[in-house]
Amino acid sequence: MAGRSALVWAAVALAIVVPLLAAATSPLLAWRDPVYVVAGFAGVIALALLLVQPLLIAGLLPGVTAARGRWFHRVIGAGLVVAVVVHVAALWITSPPDVVDALLFASPAPFSVWGVVAMWAVFGAGAVAALRRRFRGRLPMWRRVHTGVAAVVVTASVVHAMLVVGTMEVITKTSLCALILLVAAKVIADRRGWTARWRNSL
Repeated sequence: MAGRSALVWAAVALAIVVPLLAAATSPLLAWRDPVYVVAGFAGVIALALLLVQPLLIAGLLPGVTAARGRWFHRVIGAGLVVAVVVHVAALWITSPPDVVDALLFASPAPFSVWGVVAMWAVFGAGAVAALRRRFRGRLPMWRRVHTGVAAVVVTASVVHAMLVVGTMEVITKTSLCALILLVAAKVIADRRGWTARWRNSL
């Protein structure tokens, strides 16, 4: 059991650290302004957090209790919102016209559209999480809403990342995105099962 736990944690660490190291050593960072570098790494960190979030809420990380997993899920969710804000704010400082075009869906770059969709979905997921108490007694409804918004976050973020030609190395970026999609799909499928069991118990 201990060996399996260590293997899971090692796999998660490698999936996150390797893309970060590859981005940090990218030749595209040469002569870039610090603000541009901050913008890029805020995006990379946000993408990496998307792998951790479903693992936490589904209890797939060995040694993390359900209660602790939910707590970390909330904390990392807040961190994800901050990372997105930093990413967009730094891009604004670098090039305000490009950010305005992206926010107005007027940018000719396809990755901008997906990035804006992902941004609003992240904010939406955070808002839904903050309103959880208002769904007291209607947990399955809240879960469906939050999971649906999270699915948009994952899909739009992965497409955005794959379309961007930037500091992330292609192979490690593709591997991370594939893992995010696989884990998210598994967790969403499992949560649909939870909802079905709840209905059957009524």
